[in-house]
Amino acid sequence: MSDNTKIQVTLREDFGKGASRQARRDGLIPAVVYGHGGDPVHLLMPAQQTSLAVRNPNALLTVVRDGQEHLVLPKAIQRNFIKQTIDHLDLIVVQRGEKVVVDVWVHVEGEAAPGTTFNLEEASVPVLADATQLPESVTINIEGRTAGEHVFGADVQLPAGSTLELADDYVIATISELTVQDLGDTEGEGEETATAESTEG
Repeated sequence: MSDNTKIQVTLREDFGKGASRQARRDGLIPAVVYGHGGDPVHLLMPAQQTSLAVRNPNALLTVVRDGQEHLVLPKAIQRNFIKQTIDHLDLIVVQRGEKVVVDVWVHVEGEAAPGTTFNLEEASVPVLADATQLPESVTINIEGRTAGEHVFGADVQLPAGSTLELADDYVIATISELTVQDLGDTEGEGEETATAESTEG
């Protein structure tokens, strides 16, 4: 379920690319908070604590500014994959008891029947859940499934209180026959080549 990490933040007053770069050099991440009809609020968040907190992309955060606390969820995370850092965050304000839709990972259990392979059509799926009780994953079970079978939305195992935002007949995974590529008699071909070279010599 969702974490709830308290993070002390400050109001961002300087804008532009230069100001953003300076903030990141100072160990801060520029962020914008949206939601509930209010104007967007621009913040600076401590980089190390924030980066750890949003390793789960659906982590519930409490941002604290001037003694006031607000529950927020990451909406978009802009990452620098070369430096392995976060460049910017978009956050949305949520309230306790509010339902929100988030994408969660699909966890696969079991093994399909011998001679088959499975293909996960959707690595993540949209789920409606309480903002303070967001699941980290949902589960599908492929144990013993045979070639030609499908795992549908109706087969997804959900935590209590959450709803899959996909139709029951939506295909999540497929089971197909395992195919083995015939590479031919490579050993025999090698012997023929060696014989030919010996004859030419």
